[in-house]
Amino acid sequence: MTQRCALITGGTTGLGEAIACKLHDAGCTVLVTHHAGSAHNADEWLQEQAKAGYTFKVYDVDVADYDSCQAMAARIEADGHQVDILVNNAGITRDGTFRKLRKDKWDAVLRTNLDSMYNVTKFFIDGMTDRGWGRIVNISSVNGTKGQFGQTNYSAAKAGIQGFTRALAQEVARKGVTVNAVSPGYVATAMVEAVDPEILEKQIVSQIPMGRLGKPEEVAALVTFLASEDAAYITGANMAINGGMHMC
Repeated sequence: MTQRCALITGGTTGLGEAIACKLHDAGCTVLVTHHAGSAHNADEWLQEQAKAGYTFKVYDVDVADYDSCQAMAARIEADGHQVDILVNNAGITRDGTFRKLRKDKWDAVLRTNLDSMYNVTKFFIDGMTDRGWGRIVNISSVNGTKGQFGQTNYSAAKAGIQGFTRALAQEVARKGVTVNAVSPGYVATAMVEAVDPEILEKQIVSQIPMGRLGKPEEVAALVTFLASEDAAYITGANMAINGGMHMC
């Protein structure tokens, strides 16, 4: 891959970390975002990654807040970077059946998972279209297509990401910018593997035709392909990667 600058939101943990590493392996300059209020220590993470041969730049931001994203974009520009590849990956869950779902949990998920599409993309899309090249990959979910018990907020946000992707793809297609969504199923991240083993096996893995969780590196490989020159004719797509759990 020609050296490009990639920004991955939520890039210091789980799937985001795997995507950051894969894009780094592909020769990109990689920037990642981190929420300053999270329990995860960004400095320790950078040290661990450096030991593994990875050099990243971390930007603290709240992707649910427009002004915070604007300030982040200004810092990135001041540091001399132009974002060619944007991976909107940051997301949270606040599960609960709809009848018991509090308004604050609805708002938190919609703001972080869906509003962030606008908040982050808004500050980089013009640079991509002006340069005539760009790749935007939005991380949706299998549950944005099939729905999931106890996740009306999460499923709604992830479905919204797919609509956002298709609409924006049409607007910028002639400018050399592609916009695609990736919808993972259940992936072996720390969050998923923290589920009770019996529940994980009987209620999740047993429903996956391949009989296993996905690997973060497998999803990261798909994202990296969509960010490459070879994927120039793919736009407005929602790429499912779920081990056959939901076929559409």
